[in-house]
Amino acid sequence: MQIPVGHDLNADQIAYWNGPGGQRWADRQQTQDIVLAPVSEILIDRANGRAGERIIDVGCGCGTTSVSLAQKVGSSGHVLGIDISAPMLARARQIAPAGLPLHFALADATVYPFQPESFDLLVSRFGVMFFADPALSFANLRRALRPSGRLAFACWREPRENPFFMAPLQAVYKHAPRLPQPEPEEPGPFSFASEQRVRRILSAAGFQEIAMEACDLSLDLAVGRGLDAAVQSALEIGPAARALAEQSPDVVAAATNSIREALAPFARREAVPLPAAIWIVTARPT
Repeated sequence: MQIPVGHDLNADQIAYWNGPGGQRWADRQQTQDIVLAPVSEILIDRANGRAGERIIDVGCGCGTTSVSLAQKVGSSGHVLGIDISAPMLARARQIAPAGLPLHFALADATVYPFQPESFDLLVSRFGVMFFADPALSFANLRRALRPSGRLAFACWREPRENPFFMAPLQAVYKHAPRLPQPEPEEPGPFSFASEQRVRRILSAAGFQEIAMEACDLSLDLAVGRGLDAAVQSALEIGPAARALAEQSPDVVAAATNSIREALAPFARREAVPLPAAIWIVTARPT
């Protein structure tokens, strides 16, 4: 398997997303795209990609947002989906319809040699929170934007505002040790939760007119397949799954029961919608 060349500080993330973590996301592509569809819809709307534009999809993963953006720009435009995960990009190339103006690059956006001032829009659905030095990464991306360009990305708000993650995880913590507490600026799902930090990073990277829209969503962990499917999702991906990764079968079984108890009050027939809180961040280059 090819591994991308990246910035030294991003080595841990490159290793993770090219290992079992990245493969799990690739294997669950269809399910995760359904779960995250409300996020994708609002992001694509706010990004407002237009016919003929050139777009970078940062941390494009399995490519669903890249495909949506390519359909927006049409044959006169182009979308570059960039990601460090070979398993996820393999899935992206597999599912992308033929004939779209779309190209995928296995690369680290921190050091990728983008053609300067050649893109109209930077977009990302949860792909920018894992840079070790995000100001450096965004500065490289900003140089790829035309002076008239713009930025739009989605990131998670605080963990306490996201029962989507925390309800299963708190159930697991009844049986398994807590995950190591990340440092406030350590790469991870919630590293862009602080509005102050995001504004500081983007300003340092050369962006202005920074706006952060708080969006409250409901994400169906069961994808319409009932409580059992929601429990299985929590066990396969996300922080609850990480907390159980090296636990004994007895601990996993007990935690599974607790996850079921925690999720049952959210069940609505075959759906299990949980509250989720994101930022939609927009900005322009200085």
